[in-house]
Amino acid sequence: MREQTSTRTPAPTPAAGRSPRRKAWRPEADAEAAALLRRLAARCWLIGGRDDELIAAVRRNEHALRSAVARLGWVLIVERDLVRLRKSPPPRPQAWAEQGPTPAACSWFFLLLAAAESMPSRTGVGHLVTQAHAAAAEAGLPVRHDITERRAVLAALHMLDDRGVIERLDGDLDRYLHDDQAPVLLAIHHTRLAYVIANPGTLDPAADPQAWLKQVQREPDAARRMRRALVDDTCVHTALLDEAEAQWLSQRVRGDDGGPLADAFGLVLERRAEGAAFVVPDEAFRHPHELGPLTFPAPGTVAHAALLLLDHAALHGHTDHAPGPGWRGMGEKAVVEALTAFGTRNAAGRGGWGSEYIQDPSLLAGKVRDLLTGTHLARLIPAAAPAGGEATFMWWFAPATGRWAEEGTAQPKTPRPRSRAARPAPQQPPAQQEGLFDAMNTDRAAEEPPA
Repeated sequence: MREQTSTRTPAPTPAAGRSPRRKAWRPEADAEAAALLRRLAARCWLIGGRDDELIAAVRRNEHALRSAVARLGWVLIVERDLVRLRKSPPPRPQAWAEQGPTPAACSWFFLLLAAAESMPSRTGVGHLVTQAHAAAAEAGLPVRHDITERRAVLAALHMLDDRGVIERLDGDLDRYLHDDQAPVLLAIHHTRLAYVIANPGTLDPAADPQAWLKQVQREPDAARRMRRALVDDTCVHTALLDEAEAQWLSQRVRGDDGGPLADAFGLVLERRAEGAAFVVPDEAFRHPHELGPLTFPAPGTVAHAALLLLDHAALHGHTDHAPGPGWRGMGEKAVVEALTAFGTRNAAGRGGWGSEYIQDPSLLAGKVRDLLTGTHLARLIPAAAPAGGEATFMWWFAPATGRWAEEGTAQPKTPRPRSRAARPAPQQPPAQQEGLFDAMNTDRAAEEPPA
């Protein structure tokens, strides 16, 4: 910054033996840091020119942010025009992958990255894609040049643009779908290429690919796994934990591990015998989409069908061979039959369900499955298939679904406070209201005493 002339009197030097004046305590600084942590947990890239105010706020609170993310094993990168939060492996990789881009889009994402490394800082979209095709041929991957492949390439280009790895300077990226040489000028930010992989691991992927994949897909430290699950997932279910994770939840979730971490994110720890969750106070956000890509309850056919299914499972689900106390199970056939009946009752009138779901209950069941498994409210386990029959799944509904008991009996016009998405923390009512883990049987809802 250029030096400027000033007529102000210099600040007096502290007298000998007198300590310098301390900075005034600003309680709003803690709130700002917590809001930034929640924002970064849901959106890991902040790009100059698009997120300048947030980047400036990160710089003001950099020490507090680094201290909090270090507990999670995450890495915070702060540059002049970039903030990147690199996370450890997710708590439920399979469920998160199902909510993410298609495998084809992911493949082209990395092929475009490989091509971008040797490209000039300014290039056309056609040239970049041509080099990506060459990288695919070198890796022995098929290249079809059909509309399906173009859609995957376009999705990958948008993913790179969202992360600021490439920047559209001129033209419309969507034109590439119908024109190989669309007049789109891109800027490639080569220094950001190294930050794309959030968890590169410490092993050489070329020397031992399987060991490398195992390392980057699962956090080896149980304590860090649990911290991330609480911050980045809807809730943690005791019945689904291994021995080390269950011990952490029993002994450390309230003490020097869980409680302070919840405070740093501006969240509230809720503990029940069935599990634990970090919940977001109502005053900590304005819009549900700030909490992540999935919200529930929510308007729409799929969310309403999911609510009705939770009520149905609470009444008609069974507990035989359940994963743990409070879980309710239904076979996939029974789920489809229930959704078919719900569709018949909600087919007509204002706010009626979409016709495609009423005509195809299996399609609706798939959407409901994605919603409930994505928000960690249901778990599907393969069931024994009859001789010569198709394999089916047993749907297990978590104890947390008891929170919305009897709520699905009416069309949700104005949804109540919503559960957190798959990433990050759940939105919940104030602490004096019912908690997330209110079990269907009240005797199981007693709070587990601290170890």
